[in-house]
Amino acid sequence: MTTVIYWFRNDLRLADNPALLNAISRASRLIPVFCHPAGLSQKTAWGFARWGLHRQQFLATALADLHAHLQSYGSGLLELTGTPHEVLPALVREFGVAAIFCEAIAAPEEEAALSSLRDAGVQVITTWQSSLLDPDDLPFTESALPEVFTQFRTVIERADIFPLLPLTAPASIPPLPGYLDIPERNRLARLLSKPHQTLADERSSFPYEQAEFFGGASAANAHLAQYLARKLPHSYKLTRNALTGVDYSTKFSPWLACGALSVRTIYAELKAFEHKHGANDGSYWIWFELLWRDYFRFLHLKYGSRLYRATGLSNLPAPPHDEAAFALWCRGETGEALVDAGMDELAATGYLSNRLRQIVASYLIHELACDWRAGAAWFEAQLIDYDVYSNQGNWLYIAGRGTDPRNGRRFNLPKQTHDHDADGTYRRLWLTL
Repeated sequence: MTTVIYWFRNDLRLADNPALLNAISRASRLIPVFCHPAGLSQKTAWGFARWGLHRQQFLATALADLHAHLQSYGSGLLELTGTPHEVLPALVREFGVAAIFCEAIAAPEEEAALSSLRDAGVQVITTWQSSLLDPDDLPFTESALPEVFTQFRTVIERADIFPLLPLTAPASIPPLPGYLDIPERNRLARLLSKPHQTLADERSSFPYEQAEFFGGASAANAHLAQYLARKLPHSYKLTRNALTGVDYSTKFSPWLACGALSVRTIYAELKAFEHKHGANDGSYWIWFELLWRDYFRFLHLKYGSRLYRATGLSNLPAPPHDEAAFALWCRGETGEALVDAGMDELAATGYLSNRLRQIVASYLIHELACDWRAGAAWFEAQLIDYDVYSNQGNWLYIAGRGTDPRNGRRFNLPKQTHDHDADGTYRRLWLTL
């Protein structure tokens, strides 16, 4: 009997999960596991909790959905509380586990977690699976990745590189060890993690407290289906810079971030939509944005921890930081109405439009002269769709410390306000003017 652990990380789904299928093929007994951080209120270097309440609640619904799907196979999800190198080796010893299988995440902390497990004598087998395109299919090596996204996109499209088809869910899952009491162990894990409930906000553009926006594969696939059925891809490019509302953007990002929905599933369904209803600039632009997501992943494969230095990839001096100004920005008290409205929405809902993310980031870096890493950490704590690759890549992009040659993006706030909230609708929604 071979017992293995499948460690769910940012891939909370059964369909199109190559790492899980690899584990299943090697196991006669399989223990699905998720590791909660030991202290959700643990402070960052910038003085605030690393996991905000919105992220906690969205994750809780994603895990509940995953557990229910596993139960339908006669299995279940074991939730542990603590760092992986603290809690997984004990489980390995208790059940005589041969190996741990998981997805590969090319970010410093996530790679350090694997190193700590291996240093503890645990065999860990990883599979790269979070990108649309497979790195092995790219027409260049990791070290030769183009330094500018437009160059990357042009090369990919000229070379006719396409994603692999998504894999179906497993036909069966090996049973749990007979003496593993998942309900009792999960009860203890929840007591330790002390989950919080958040209040609903009817203004939210992603009302995650409603069942259709819960954080799991069930809601994710239903959302994808209705988005395509309503032919919203055709209008995506026209609406994507709007500031509020459920339908102005795809809203795929929260489910992509936790892995409840795979990017290859989105692409396959999008191509089926285009085959049936025709392609246009809107549907193309979804592909364009998914390529951006890939590019930030491949930058991590190329540069790794260099992306996390204060200077990023640049030769610029270390960034300044004004703690008082940063605190005002976090609280939405800068005095700039559009910025403050955006920060209020983020705090109230855990979500913010892509346009406003760029605006508030630019304001923090270029107007308040604060450290871009502090802003990235605040987004990590607050956003329900936090993705380590995209978050880091976007903040470096705005700060001018990534690969882009234009030395950052400094947004003209009056122009942004005129272009995107000329009548003040958004500001009135979130501020008392």
